[in-house]
Amino acid sequence: MTFRQIGRQSREFVSFFRKSERLSEVHAACEHYHGSPLPGIFSAGYQELNAQIQALKPPQNDSIALGERHIAGVQRALERAAAAELSVLERSMSWLATTGSVTPFIGLLGTVIGIINAFNGLGMVKTASIQAVAPGIAEALIATAAGLFAAIPAVIAYNHFLARLKGVAAEMDDFSMEFVNLVERSFR
Repeated sequence: MTFRQIGRQSREFVSFFRKSERLSEVHAACEHYHGSPLPGIFSAGYQELNAQIQALKPPQNDSIALGERHIAGVQRALERAAAAELSVLERSMSWLATTGSVTPFIGLLGTVIGIINAFNGLGMVKTASIQAVAPGIAEALIATAAGLFAAIPAVIAYNHFLARLKGVAAEMDDFSMEFVNLVERSFR
């Protein structure tokens, strides 16, 4: 799933959430927005809200008033779900970070080995010449270039995806706050 698809699905879910008259309606529709992390967050908050309401066991026709403790429970459920959803999205980021940080060292190792080969070539001949050191220096430069060739795009991609991930995390926080605000307005 791309960040573009996640964003589209999230916008559609938030729109449906805002238009819906009942939370049960939104809960039933969550499966249609599988590309977004927001339905998972909503479901966690909705289930905790229902658990809080059931714990109060109100009479059939009485309205329900949730206290700070109950609303805090809903908020914690939303935060836990958001952390879990973010963890899923972050999974492949470590590969990019590792590639970006390790490959320059692999290139450096190749550089050192190439320079060692250059000095070995120099030691095998009686006079210093470019023909003796050129192959080792070429190896060193190729290894350096290969390390940088892998590292630079990985670091650029990591930073790009990290910025997108921060945007998704902000959307999740905004949605969680909107859900808590709705609960406070509806059940106080």
